[in-house]
Amino acid sequence: MLTWTLVLFFFCSAAATPGLRCDWLEHYGHYSNWTLVLVEQLGGPMTEQESPVSFPYRLYEQMRSAKVDDRLLFIRDSLDLISGLFEPADPSVSLPPWQTDRSQDFLLLLHRQTDGLKPCVSPRHKRYYRKLRKTLQKTGGAAVSWELIRRETKSHLLQLDLLFASIRGSAAASRGLHQ
Repeated sequence: MLTWTLVLFFFCSAAATPGLRCDWLEHYGHYSNWTLVLVEQLGGPMTEQESPVSFPYRLYEQMRSAKVDDRLLFIRDSLDLISGLFEPADPSVSLPPWQTDRSQDFLLLLHRQTDGLKPCVSPRHKRYYRKLRKTLQKTGGAAVSWELIRRETKSHLLQLDLLFASIRGSAAASRGLHQ
């Protein structure tokens, strides 16, 4: 009877937390490190200019206590929204002054990280990125605005790494329960 209970517990917990078994977790750290390196190398020193859009620290705090699957979706959607900032659809917005092969590599890494993780993002999260995009559009893609976007992106990538670390911790704890 105890064996069947353990088997049932294993299958139920595995079904309830598919994100913990996600192969993507094995590669995220590597891609994330390269993405951070590339965002640093895209331009000169990071700007000290204050962003007109406040950074959503509270949203990140809320996500740290969310279910693993919700955190994975949040990370995926954040990376997708970040890449959208660097691929302006508005023709009146000029490309960043540091548009190079590195920026293409940066976008490829962002896209690679988002592949495989689908779904929804909270409306507040989308609104933040929409405001950043409007900030860029208002200046026509001025170099100063692009530097601001680069700095905000670095802040997001660092916060996403913290979320990822909490997922890794959950995955390790889960494996410990099943051994």
